[in-house]
Amino acid sequence: MALRNKAYGSALEFVWGIEPETFAIRESTTTVNVYQKLTKEKKSLKLGADGIYGATLLGVRFKNQLTFYSWDSLELVIRTDFQPTGVFWGGNGEMVAITTEESFYILHCNVSAVAEASEENRHHSNYPFDYIDEVKENVKTATWVGDCFIYFNSLNRLNYYVGGEIVTISYLDRPHYILGYIPRHNRIYLCDKELNVLSYSLHLSVLDFETSVMRKDIQNAQQLQPSIPRSYYTKIAHFLEKQGFVSQALSVSTDPEHKFDLALQLSKLDLAVELAREIRSDQKWRQLADCSILNGRLDLADQCYEATQDFGAMLILSSSSGNLDKVAELAEMARSARKFNVAFTAYLLTHQNLKALDILVETNKLPDAAFFARTYLPSEVPRVTQIWKAEQQKSNAKAAQGIADPLEYTNLFPSFEESLQIQRYLEQSERIVPASQYSTRTFNNQRNVFEELSKAFTSGLNHEKN
Repeated sequence: MALRNKAYGSALEFVWGIEPETFAIRESTTTVNVYQKLTKEKKSLKLGADGIYGATLLGVRFKNQLTFYSWDSLELVIRTDFQPTGVFWGGNGEMVAITTEESFYILHCNVSAVAEASEENRHHSNYPFDYIDEVKENVKTATWVGDCFIYFNSLNRLNYYVGGEIVTISYLDRPHYILGYIPRHNRIYLCDKELNVLSYSLHLSVLDFETSVMRKDIQNAQQLQPSIPRSYYTKIAHFLEKQGFVSQALSVSTDPEHKFDLALQLSKLDLAVELAREIRSDQKWRQLADCSILNGRLDLADQCYEATQDFGAMLILSSSSGNLDKVAELAEMARSARKFNVAFTAYLLTHQNLKALDILVETNKLPDAAFFARTYLPSEVPRVTQIWKAEQQKSNAKAAQGIADPLEYTNLFPSFEESLQIQRYLEQSERIVPASQYSTRTFNNQRNVFEELSKAFTSGLNHEKN
């Protein structure tokens, strides 16, 4: 297409207006000329002007102020105290970003208020801008795509702002200038000072979706979803989650780990179990176990701990819930996995004292085994002392001689026979009671077993006489 010269002249700056063939130039530091229908109509502002900005309103920067004028009448619309480095208007003429050295401000222009002010000359009674947000960032170059403000900041980051959220597109190693956005390509284009051009994918449908979400228009967002490439689904799911739409995020996300976290937030534990099996992460199983306990799903928590072989947690869970069969099963599982601490405790809780003693012997804790046997299983003391003595003989024969067997040194164990009788009595009289009877249960340390044994013996003799 051939380019034809329609107007020309000298100027310090040039900006387009909102209407076709309308533009303004900063002729000097004291004169701004506005042209309508190209060169047919000309109006001038005689005032201090360090810079001008176009689009919906004509902006004039001078010293520490930014003033906006109507294009048609050049009437003052509003004077602000901004010290701008740039003014960026959205394509719809309503959204505007005013950038300064420290921040940028997102405002909404009330076009109808501007029109009324221009027609009735009442600009002082209709404030044309609605404040939306302030972001502490130094913007170097920017553009609008719909209601999304895309900018490159002083930290060499390419970001975009949508409805209060900042999303980083890319981190770069040097300054770049934004050339623009091409919707047909769904790409934002930039160049550096050496004129090297690069671009980043930024789907317009994603931006429109996020804009609808920020406006709480979920119905419109759902209508836009089919137009979004599936590769972006997890990204928009994270965006939905940040805005509090967790259920919608779960239905959109394609990342199993993200879906797992969302399922936990919604207490959808059965779905979380399926995802945990797919992910195969011990951390996820533990998270699910904690959530299951909070929701009263102890059976599910037990499955989670079993999946991670967390025998300690399984022991706490099964013992605190009074599941004796599970504790007994856990004892065997832990022993097979060589988790002897858990196995020993589980055997002790289920009154399998002989197996608990075997754990101590198996792990070569022979002194502990001897004292354990003396306390709980006197009949096993001779066997354990012989094992202990034989093992000690290998390293210290003199010390081994100091280990006494109750069967050989009865004088050193004066009440050993009575303890054997008590062991047999307790084994015969012992029974498992439900946890509900804990408050009425009389424990061994509260019993006078000698007296019980004596009464039982006397009762047995009387029964034989009769």
